[in-house]
Amino acid sequence: MMESGVTAKGQTTLPRKVRQLLDLHAGDRVRYVVLDHGEVRVSKLRPVSELAGCLKAPRAVTLDDMDEAIASGASRG
Repeated sequence: MMESGVTAKGQTTLPRKVRQLLDLHAGDRVRYVVLDHGEVRVSKLRPVSELAGCLKAPRAVTLDDMDEAIASGASRG
């Protein structure tokens, strides 16, 4: 278990192991999400530019593909 203290200003230092696990470096930003029962999840904020390509389709969808999918769905209804 890792711990850190809180200063009079409400500041704390993330333990080295946590910084390493989250790949945090000076200047990075973190997000805190408060969960049920007072638990807090800490995660590294990632710039939008890192998301580029994460939703890339395996192949382009053609208009014919779309028409076929629509026709298939309509015939099931």
